[in-house]
Amino acid sequence: MAGLQDDARRRRWERRAEWPLTAAALLYLVAYAVPILEPGLAPAWATTAHVAGWLLWAVFAVDLAVRLVLSEDRWGFLRGHPLDVAVVVLPLLRPLRLLRLVTLLSVLNRHAADSLRGRVAVYVGGATVLVVVVAGLAVLDAERGAPGALIETYPDAVWWAVTTISTVGYGDLYPVTDGGRAVAVGLMVAGVALLGTVTASLASWLIDRVRDVEAEQQAATRGDVHALQAEVAALREELAARASSGLESAGPVAPGPERE
Repeated sequence: MAGLQDDARRRRWERRAEWPLTAAALLYLVAYAVPILEPGLAPAWATTAHVAGWLLWAVFAVDLAVRLVLSEDRWGFLRGHPLDVAVVVLPLLRPLRLLRLVTLLSVLNRHAADSLRGRVAVYVGGATVLVVVVAGLAVLDAERGAPGALIETYPDAVWWAVTTISTVGYGDLYPVTDGGRAVAVGLMVAGVALLGTVTASLASWLIDRVRDVEAEQQAATRGDVHALQAEVAALREELAARASSGLESAGPVAPGPERE
């Protein structure tokens, strides 16, 4: 009973913290992106963005700590939330915390996400956009100014991210730094996972369509059988009624002559 109460407390915390953390993720995106997109930013603003990023990271760390404390099975919670743990523990992966913005997309599209497949489509679409945006920022931050770097602008970074996450990889742009290659590895893994999710959703949709057609055919067959049974029963009743009326109209049979 105590475990159930602790899990209920954790779920209440998660529901209450969802929108504040979404706002924090938006602010973190701004604090993370502005210094990268504006390399000539004034030092004071750059410092402000840097401090704001770490303060918002601390908010995410506090959220994880509270959820961990409110969980009865803490090791199970950590095993079940590896992304949250990695985002807090590994500074390189902090931008992945922006995937919480997918919840914002699901709220805005809640009418289109009534079914499980609709929610999957929203999550996959939102996650793809966010991963591309953040990966472009991260690789540009790592590559800009490096010797032999090919990715020097954000449009080039986004183009590289799109070709990488889609597993196309034209090869005209690629990272040359260790940090950029680390981002590329994460993006490749995300691309495989997202493509697998899309493939699974499409396969599920096709299977459901086949089941619907089979169900319609079976329903039509059962309807035809019931209709035939009703017609046969009606014919039997009609024949029985005619036979009965025929016997009544013939009258009683006259007795034959008696034999001595």
